[in-house]
Amino acid sequence: MNTTTNFPLVVTFAAIMIAQLVKYPIAVFFKKPNASLSIIHATGGMPSSHSAAVTSLITALILQYGFFSPIVAIAVCFGMIVMFDAMGVRRQDGEQGVLIYNLMKILKEKAKETDDQDLLNKLNTLDEDRMVINDYLGHKPSEVIGGMTTGVLVTLGIRFIYNLLNMPL
Repeated sequence: MNTTTNFPLVVTFAAIMIAQLVKYPIAVFFKKPNASLSIIHATGGMPSSHSAAVTSLITALILQYGFFSPIVAIAVCFGMIVMFDAMGVRRQDGEQGVLIYNLMKILKEKAKETDDQDLLNKLNTLDEDRMVINDYLGHKPSEVIGGMTTGVLVTLGIRFIYNLLNMPL
């Protein structure tokens, strides 16, 4: 019977869960005004769970197959794309969502002030609270670096546990 586990998969899922779980304590520590437990299942924030996941996968593959493995090369390319996307496209989407949300609020206020019922009726048919993302989707570079650090530490921590229990990678 084969008693080995899929070490890269185990550490990847562990890194995602741990990165998500530490978001709330980190937000409270840094006194973020909107820190609530809902941050645990939200996108964005410190650390990046996407970065933690791909970094833990890369680290696990390096430990199993060596740095010069073609599998590691594939994982590194995949990881770079994921982290670039987290800082670039997803972050810009989130920033635009916040901007649109705020513009909708301003436009509604102006329509109320000028008593423009036609515009107000049109705006009221739009549910910006549901449609517009009013939170950041992506990550700052520091959040990506925090995710990378989390991924490496989770992988090394779980490897240490595997070694203590004499479990093969």
